[in-house]
Amino acid sequence: MCGVKGLGVRGWLLLGLITVVVLVSTGVWNPFPAISDWIDRSRPIADPEPVWQQRVGGTPRSVTIAGDTVIVEQRTRVEARSLANGAQLWERKADWAAVAGSERDPVVAVGKLLDKGYEVLDPATGVVRRRDERAIAVWTYRNLLLDAYCVEPTDCTLRAWQPRGTTPLWSSFLPGVNSGVLADNPELLGTRRLGAPRIDGGVAGPESVPPLLGFPVDDRVHVVDTATGRVVQNVEPGREERLAVIGGRLLRIAATSRDGTCYFTVTAIDPATGQQVWRRNGVNLRTADYAGCVQREDPQGARNVLIGVAPDGREAVIDGYDGRLLQVGAEGEKLLAVDDRYALVRSADKSTLIGRELSADSTRWTRPAGGKTGAVLTPYAALIAEEKPSRLIAVEPRSGHEMVLLRTSANALAVGPNGMIIGEGREIGYVRWGAGAAGVPPPDEGAVPAPDPGDTWRPPTDQGSCGPKNELCADGK
Repeated sequence: MCGVKGLGVRGWLLLGLITVVVLVSTGVWNPFPAISDWIDRSRPIADPEPVWQQRVGGTPRSVTIAGDTVIVEQRTRVEARSLANGAQLWERKADWAAVAGSERDPVVAVGKLLDKGYEVLDPATGVVRRRDERAIAVWTYRNLLLDAYCVEPTDCTLRAWQPRGTTPLWSSFLPGVNSGVLADNPELLGTRRLGAPRIDGGVAGPESVPPLLGFPVDDRVHVVDTATGRVVQNVEPGREERLAVIGGRLLRIAATSRDGTCYFTVTAIDPATGQQVWRRNGVNLRTADYAGCVQREDPQGARNVLIGVAPDGREAVIDGYDGRLLQVGAEGEKLLAVDDRYALVRSADKSTLIGRELSADSTRWTRPAGGKTGAVLTPYAALIAEEKPSRLIAVEPRSGHEMVLLRTSANALAVGPNGMIIGEGREIGYVRWGAGAAGVPPPDEGAVPAPDPGDTWRPPTDQGSCGPKNELCADGK
């Protein structure tokens, strides 16, 4: 007894550790899994809590809602989870993954860096629907999947596929794509979207393919008609020019350094005829840096509209198809987000967020905002990220009615017809429209996004235009 009493604190701790080790080694009792579960137990990443919350295998590089599944791209693998409950459906090794197709017919293209070829998977099962062993680049859209392979550096073929198709819709010759294996969605010459903190740049998922795409090859731009695959223009920019393909037009953006400033001229060309369609002087599309007006960036905008800055500093939204001014902001106002239909603007005093409809050039709604408020437009909702307090809000783009209000520091990762995926670290969760909001209004059948928006390209308004390929006229004339 005296020996036991004389153990002291350290002796008792050592005796206890030896006892636990013996119990674990003999299988009588093992407390470590319970301790690990307690440490790893996930706390809710938002208030109200998501419908479900799961921890994925690694920090997501991208998250996309694909029909009834959620595709999570990580650094060396991709996994699919059920949109209903977050349960993992499948997982496989891949260096990149990209979703194509709409809610009705999504697919997942996956591949490995520095390896040619890719596979098209069913998002619900992971089953391979199509396999290619030659392609070095893949572009994914809601209504099309493009790939390119090269037999020689200057002899490449661009192909178009329906998302679930097994034979190409068309193929077209290109004198190159770029050097190396490019993986998914290499950069083309279009618009550069506005972004927002805590809202992922790919939150809206794949968009419909534009009527024309601009492929940069060896200091030239090859303009491809995506309906037929025909190369309609092969243009080399001038020394002070940057080219972009937006709204069915080829834009030639000239920036000239003179008198200590940059002078800009934007000329829009109809690629089918080579004729000038519209021209604007003095509009800065933010393509140039401050070193001699060298243009290193695509113009800002989205889909078929551009963001320009007038000489007096006011921001304007320009129709890329016909050059019309769809909106001119007031002095000090800041454009936060824009698409073909709406614009989100922060007031000059930074206290108000304004939702405007471009076709009517009118204010539809306002709500309080802070100086660090960010916003993004998607086909299904306008997302707003606020700081102090940290919140994510989704509103209906036309009316401004709240669809979701979350108190969270998580990021908005993906948006779908009925809700959105948010994430923080390795934790992701699904939030349905209506969470924390006062009430979700019934859908407006007018200018509000339909369940499958943007399947066919249209100019921002329908004021007599048949579109770049006469697709809006019933008789094609």
